[in-house]
Amino acid sequence: MVELKTPAEIDAMRVAGRVVGRALAAVRERAVPGARLRDLDHTAAKVIADAGADPLFRGYHPDWAPIPFPATICASVNDAVLHGIPTDQRLHDGDVVSVDCGARLGGWCGDAATTFVVGEADPADTALVAAGERALRAGIKAARPGNTLGDVSAAIAESARGAGYGILDDHGGHGIGRTMHEAPYVPNEGRAGRGMKLRAGMVLAVEPVLTRGGDAAFTAPDGWTVHVADGSHGTHSEHTVAVTKSGPRVLTHQ
Repeated sequence: MVELKTPAEIDAMRVAGRVVGRALAAVRERAVPGARLRDLDHTAAKVIADAGADPLFRGYHPDWAPIPFPATICASVNDAVLHGIPTDQRLHDGDVVSVDCGARLGGWCGDAATTFVVGEADPADTALVAAGERALRAGIKAARPGNTLGDVSAAIAESARGAGYGILDDHGGHGIGRTMHEAPYVPNEGRAGRGMKLRAGMVLAVEPVLTRGGDAAFTAPDGWTVHVADGSHGTHSEHTVAVTKSGPRVLTHQ
């Protein structure tokens, strides 16, 4: 069942979302050549704690995972594009880094992700990251009352496929509210006009995952980190978005 949020509840989710936005901005500022992924995790944890919020990912244990997630952020580098566990791995010039972060404040959740290139970038990676942001904006634009989930999915796919990029198999967005993952699932590819009708009060995490190569993926032995199967670089962009009578409202900007 999809829970519709009131305007006041959406305002409360915006407060939680702003914490996520600040954490991602702080992580990006610290992500320089030589920085350790674990240090970036500590940076996000401090921002969240200072706001009086709780990290959404730490301790999360879905049925398919061998262990609870042990960190505040997911930090994924190059061909690792999702759910990377922050370790002592150091960043290098030209690394493509995807950071996913969530926080809970006042009982409400925010979830967002960003991808960037550390130091001097390969132009192909710069283009990839820009394509991911365009696909995210396209999906957000379609998240309005009267449209369908298929309209959101089709907008993402048209943007990504039209630019020549892959879309990672079996990964997409989701509803969000008092818990991180709520109904409905939001595929990153679909047919316009199909699926559930969007209504004011729905809140969705819209999150395209693009690759420079194919769509296939595999999970690393740690049970969490998702890699692009052909070894190409990937990008992950995400915002928590409320469907409102006046159009989509992004809740996880800084």
